[in-house]
Order: sequence, then structure tokens, then C-alpha cells
Amino acid sequence: MEAAPSLALALPAAPQSAWSLLDDPVEWPSFGLAPRVGDTAQRWESQVAVDGMHCAACAFTVEAALMRVPGVVSAEVNAGSRRARVVWSATTVRPSRWFAAAEDAGYRLVPVGDIQAGPRRQRESRLALWRWLVAGLCMMQVMMYAYPAYIARPGDMTPDAAQLLRWASWVLTLPVMLFSCGPFFRSALRDLRLGSIGMDLPVALGIAITFIVGTAATFDPDGLLGREQYFDSLTMFVFFLLTGRWLEARLRDRTAGALDALVNRLPDSVLRRNGDGVFERVPVRRLAVGDILRILPGEAFPADASVIAGDTSADEALITGESRPVPRPCGARVLAGSQNVGAMVDLRVEALGADTRFAQIVALMESASLQKPRLARLADRAARPFLLTVLIAAVGAGAWWWHVDPGRALMVAVSVLIVTCPCALSLATPAAMLASAGTLARSGVLVRNLQGLEALAMVDTVVFDKTGTLTRDTPRLDRVYSRSGVRPGDAVELAAALAAQSLHPASRALVRAWNAQHRVPPAWIVQQLSERAGEGLSASARRSAGGPARALLLGSAALCGVPPLPVQAAQVHLADDEGWVASFVLAEDLREDAEAAVSALGMEGQTVWLLSGDRGAAVMEVAQRAGITLAVGDCAPEDKLRVLKDLQGGGRKVAMVGDGLNDGPVLAHAHASFAFGRAVPLAQANADFVVLGESLQLIPSAVAQAQRTLRVVRQNLAWAAGYNAVCVPLAIAGWLPPWLAGLGMAASSLLVVLNAARLAGQGKRKGD
Repeated sequence: MEAAPSLALALPAAPQSAWSLLDDPVEWPSFGLAPRVGDTAQRWESQVAVDGMHCAACAFTVEAALMRVPGVVSAEVNAGSRRARVVWSATTVRPSRWFAAAEDAGYRLVPVGDIQAGPRRQRESRLALWRWLVAGLCMMQVMMYAYPAYIARPGDMTPDAAQLLRWASWVLTLPVMLFSCGPFFRSALRDLRLGSIGMDLPVALGIAITFIVGTAATFDPDGLLGREQYFDSLTMFVFFLLTGRWLEARLRDRTAGALDALVNRLPDSVLRRNGDGVFERVPVRRLAVGDILRILPGEAFPADASVIAGDTSADEALITGESRPVPRPCGARVLAGSQNVGAMVDLRVEALGADTRFAQIVALMESASLQKPRLARLADRAARPFLLTVLIAAVGAGAWWWHVDPGRALMVAVSVLIVTCPCALSLATPAAMLASAGTLARSGVLVRNLQGLEALAMVDTVVFDKTGTLTRDTPRLDRVYSRSGVRPGDAVELAAALAAQSLHPASRALVRAWNAQHRVPPAWIVQQLSERAGEGLSASARRSAGGPARALLLGSAALCGVPPLPVQAAQVHLADDEGWVASFVLAEDLREDAEAAVSALGMEGQTVWLLSGDRGAAVMEVAQRAGITLAVGDCAPEDKLRVLKDLQGGGRKVAMVGDGLNDGPVLAHAHASFAFGRAVPLAQANADFVVLGESLQLIPSAVAQAQRTLRVVRQNLAWAAGYNAVCVPLAIAGWLPPWLAGLGMAASSLLVVLNAARLAGQGKRKGD
């Protein structure tokens, strides 16, 4: 990265913009992931928020603008979450170039976590509120001046009085056109300049045509367009539309706010000890591994670190799903993003940035927020052709009515333009999916794949792994059997040396058993270690640097070539060149809520299976305790996959719940999948959902939430389709005035978002 400044000199002159500060390579990790080792193109993956976007057509425009910049490898934009993921090459382009490209297209990009993002959104919200207030006040005044024309009988008003009221209505409509309608006109002009059709184009055309017809009637009452002004309809339509847009934005920000709450969890600055031993406040991005930090009560921990002075408690609800503060005494490890709710402590930084568990969680949530589920992609693909059809239908309706009354023809065309805007269709799926993803995140389930919500709602079979899933993630060492001449403690030391290189629950149990009795790591040097999924470890170990090497096997009885012990408990065996060395009996504790979770799934009509690589007798014993009747043991990963495919071949929709370690194949092939347990490497999980906490009850809760989500999506899509099917013929027939068309359009989008917001409300009540 040191060569970055010289690369910048070789690039074409970047546009002068406020984003030029982001060309400093030091800033890049704050809103993106660094390139992988060996990537010569230095491809960064940056996450940004997009201001000014509210529909699928906007997302297409932003994507197209970004992809036109040389050096931008890919761009994905989600209109529902208003976020974009941009992959760009640091050897070709700088962030200011593609930030400026989006700005030229009419959209402002903001780095995720930018401290100015909140105040900027507040200013935009206040401006939107002012536009709404101006439109509302002017609408009431215009309706007051229009009212006499509706009730007056011939001769009740003189022509001068009637003309004065028309002029007053025209003057009061000007602030609405010049101020309140500004976003619609700017968006429409931007779309025309870029040669695209956005959802604001029909709206802007309808507003402009209505104002032109009303102005012509005001200045030339006996002209071609007649004496009807329609200013009351125009101001009412704008007021209704702005009402819907404002409420929709508030609701959408609330339902999709879990990600923003998580991203903004880290502090901007922290107290760091300098060379003189004095603590001074520095930006978090300037920290390095090994720094000594002082965290005050109420502050968030900025990095994964160990406590070196003081005792405190940490709120880890957003990181691990643990609802209550957990004690973190001196020597304990704290996680980035968790909150210090106890006393002041000093820390030593152990991991920063992308290496922290917090960063992995954020990456998963950001990835999910940018995905477009199947139903959303179908709606997006239909949106643009539908808009073109709307324009053609409006022209056709106007032509059909022209010979009857030109002024009425234009109003019919306006009604068709307004009533058929497909905003509700584009929002139907992402609004519901993001609301549910936020709800699940607050309860401790991260959604890695939004499409998984749709699949999870369809499942009728849930398959559990045993170790680390139904049972606690780390068993405990119960008994040790060793061959003659080998002390049990020596066998545990040798096994722990190998097991320290693995994340398998059985390996962690051996390491924990050694650490509980000793303060030092095992005195063995392990080399050439390899892990066979579902079987165990093989390695070469020597007692000292110059000592003889021993070939070792640690794992199943089949791998070690020994008969299993005549006990039902889980077993791990150790063998060397001379054969069997030791066997370790592990006791597994069933999770407290395992039986309740299985029962809840059964009550929802789900068939529950248990598949495990452990011995059949041990598997059946755990299944019986959990209330599962369908269980299969002695399953290698390929056996689990075969059983899963057999179930799917029989027409079953299967959700797999595993520990995310040796269950990769079945997690990937299941219709929906959960990676369970804190030890799961989040960045490598193959599951659609990652469970952060310890509660198995989150599984039936997630299934129920997914089913509610799919119901809401179907309701939204049915409403959007039914609304257009009913209102379009009414508009073409001339029975739907522009103000009522505007009310229908605003109400349809608002109803879709309100319906989706119920998903967030339900989750919040349960969490509270």
C-alpha cells in the first residue's frame, strides 16, 4: 500500500469534489475490505450508502453510472436498503472517481459509518418535511379558492371575481411547483439526460401537464384547453405523494435500521497510551495490534482485546446474542462492538478491522442487505418495461379522449401516468425482507442470504447436527483410557497439542481439559497437520526441536484403526506408529432449550431429524432426550449429504442446522441452512443464517418469522397487482381524477411499507 500515492499521479485528473479526501489509502479500510493476499489488481470491496434513491430504476441508474468508471469491477445497488457494494481496483482508479460518477448521475454516495451521515439525513428529512408543509398549506388555500367554483350557480359570481380566484390559485400553486415538486423534476430531468426511464418521470410529466393546462386556462379561459384549472387536484396530488414518500422513508429507515445500528457501534476515537505513558485520544483507524487502550464506562470496545487492568462487564447483545451483560475480569477477552457497562479498564489490542468478529458480522449483514431475492429481481425486471407501457398507455388514453375534449384528454393521460407508477411493486419484496432481516439480527440470527428467507418459509423438514448444535458447542472430557506405559495426563497433553490446531468441538474439549490443569501449552511441536472432515487429524509431532518425530492420528475409531469403547458417550481416539495410544470419553450436555425447540418445530408441522457422525448409540441417546424420533448416527459428511438428497428427492424442503465446521456440504445443499455456535468462522460459513447466541429456540422463531415474511411479500405483490388492475381501467375511462390517482399511488406504496413494518414491530415486541 505504500505505492498508492505514486499510482495516483499516473491516473487522469480526478474531478474536484469533497470525496478527494477518500483517496488517502489510510481511509479505505474504514468503508471497505482490503484485497486478498496475492491480488495483483488490489481489488477493494467498499460498502457505501446511496442518498436520493427510492426505487428500482434509481438502483439501475447508480449501477450503470458506477460501471462506466474504468477500474470499477462490479457494482451492486439495493433500492430497499439504499446501499451499494463496489468492487474496484486500486491500481486503476481512486474512490473519488466513482463517488463523483454517482454524483454526476444525481446520487450522493456516503461511506458506511460516516459520522456526517446522521446529521445529513436529518437535514434531508427536515427539508422533506418543509416541502410537505408548503404543499399542504398551499393545497388548503387553493381548495378554499376553488370551492366557490364548485358550488356557485350561474350568476352567483361575476367574471372578474371568478378570474381573481383563478389567479390566486395559480399564484399559490407556484411555491408547490418551484419548491415542493423540486425532487420530482430533478429526478425526471436526470433520467432524461441519462437516457433512462425512472419512476419519477411519469409523476413529473403528470405534474407538468396539469400545471400547463391550468396555466393555459388561467391566461386564456376561452382557449383550446378550456376553462378548467385543476390546481386543486395538482396541489392535492403533490401533498398526498409527499406524505407517502415521507412516511415511507421514515418507516423504511426504521425497519432496515439494524445494520446502521451495528455499523455505528464502534467509537470514532479512543484513549491510547503513548510512549510517555500518557493516554491521548486518537482516531480508531490509527490503532495497531499491541496498543494499550483505556475504555471508559459507556464506551464501546473498538477492537478485539484482552483486559490487562481492571474488571468490568460487557454488553455483547449485538455480537453474540447474549441479552445480559457478561463479566469481563482482568485477563478476559473483549469483542469489538460490545459495550463497556461496568468500570474503566485498560486493554491490549489483539485484532483490528476485518480480523475482528464484529467486522465479520457487519460484512455478513452488509452482504445480505445488498442481495436481491428472487421475487425482488422479478419485480425489478418488470419495473422498466412497465414504465414504458405506462407512458404508451397515457399517450393512447390522451389520444382517445382528444376529440371529445382536449383539456379532459390531458387530465386522463395525467391520471394514467400517476396511478400506474410501479413503486409499490418494486418495494413489495425488499421492504418485507429487510424488515425481517433487521428483526432477526436483533434477536441474534444474522441473515447471510435474503433468498434464504423465502426458502426457509417453505421448509417442512429440519435436520439437526448433534455436537455443538443440539448439545453445547464444547463437550467436557469425562474419562481417559490409555495403553500400558502411557500416563493419562501424557495422553491428554499429546492429544491437546494436535487438537489445538482444530476448531472441532471435540478438539476444543481436549484443549480445555489440558488448560484447566496446566498454565502452559503442551510441550510438543506439531508439523504436517491435516484435517479430514468428519474423521479427525493426522500430524507429525516431536517433543523438542531435535527429538524424534511420531506419526499421530486423533479422531474416530475408524481413522485410528481401533475398536470403539463399549460406552454410548462420544469418543475420541489417539494412535501412533505402534497402534492405539489412548481413548477419551466426552460427556455432552444437551442445551437447556433443545427439547422445547424440537417441540415447537413439531407443533409448527415440521419433521425433525438428527444426523451425526458420532456412534449410533450415543446419537440415539441424545435424540431421545431431545424428543427426536428420526436419528441416524455414524454419518460421514458424504453420508449426511446422501440422506439430505434422499429427503429432497422425496419432495421434502429441508433446513439444515449445523455447527458450520464439518457440515459445509449439507449446509450448502439444503434449501435453507443455519450455522450454529460461537466458534463458527463467520467469513467462511456456508449457511444462509448464522446464530450468534446459545438459544436453540431461535430456530423455530426464525422459521415462523420467514413464514410471516413470505405471507407479507405475497400480500404486497397481490395488492400492487390488484391496485393497478382496478385503477388503470378507471383512469383510462376518465373516472379517476388526478388528485385521486395521486392519493391511490401514494397510498399503495405506503401500504406496502406499512405492511412490511409489521414484521419489524412483531420482532420488537417479542424481543422487548
